Amino acid sequence: MQLIKAGLCAFGMSGKVFHAPFLKEHPGFFISAIVERSKEESKEKYPEATIYHSVEEMLQQADIELVIVNTPVQTHYEYAKKALEAGKNIIVEKPFTVNVSEAEELTVLAEEKGLFISVYQNRRFDRDYLQVQKMINGGKLGTIKEAEIRFDRFRTTPSGKQHKENPDQIGSGSLHDLGAHLVDQAVQYFGYPEKLFADVFSMKGPEFANDYFEILLFYKNDLRVRLKSSVFSKEAHNAYTFHGNKGSFLQERTDNQENELVAGAIPVYGTDWTQPLNGTDGILNFLNEESETERVLTSSEAGNYMDYYQKIYEHIVFGYALPSPGKEVILNMKIIDASLKSAKEEKIVEL
Repeated sequence: MQLIKAGLCAFGMSGKVFHAPFLKEHPGFFISAIVERSKEESKEKYPEATIYHSVEEMLQQADIELVIVNTPVQTHYEYAKKALEAGKNIIVEKPFTVNVSEAEELTVLAEEKGLFISVYQNRRFDRDYLQVQKMINGGKLGTIKEAEIRFDRFRTTPSGKQHKENPDQIGSGSLHDLGAHLVDQAVQYFGYPEKLFADVFSMKGPEFANDYFEILLFYKNDLRVRLKSSVFSKEAHNAYTFHGNKGSFLQERTDNQENELVAGAIPVYGTDWTQPLNGTDGILNFLNEESETERVLTSSEAGNYMDYYQKIYEHIVFGYALPSPGKEVILNMKIIDASLKSAKEEKIVEL
């Protein structure tokens, strides 16, 4: 196989959990460089990688063609721009940038240099997201009239991560963090909305960045899609609730890849490496062809984040479609920007 040499801009949780294990296990990639500013933790699992102490040093010295910008969102624009100017293709962790203008500038720069930007929208490869997509495509719900997608947590105390909780830092807060996933899923399911109304604030108090949001997306044909997240949710809700003119589908958030990776699981290439689902995780209630009600408990099939890197490899080597290209994810950033504007001005915002 053609070997793609890659460099990681950081070795925090994102690098350790979401990127390095997949680059290591995929036979088409080689981790050539890792940035660790003061430590050398990566040596234990990735001794073949050269450790650099800054992104700039790695870009100047490392023999790499793919750069993973997995630093805090406030630095995405700076490091992505430097990587593009150094002639490197890039993967940028979500959220793409802190605002749409930065995302647009990076996308234009990549096009000018004949390089690509892919945003790491890994939740497109979650088992629950894929199950909902399967149900929509299956047609048993009919025309979707109302949908709600949630990503709740119970984290009522501060984490101490300034880039996520400092209200004075643009891009901090749940809207950019978890909202980047929910907005992406809504756009993938239904396309770009016409307008929105949003409520965004901090339940923990004004000294913290937003930790709660509710976004109502208005679509043509009277479709309404609600995106919601709270850190004061001790009891889990259904992550996906979809109602159509023929039926309803409720889906739990059951993908466990992140937890398994944190616990040390190895994502073996070419297999469903995650633990199998124990039981059911969805409810489908619909009218069949005889107009009789059927209520079925459903089980989702395994997701696999390795599929993202397989698509990156196939794009580089064979020219296949790029997963979550920057130009596409700009739409997500427009929705996030508009949500902040809506919450601040307390009004509906046209898109």
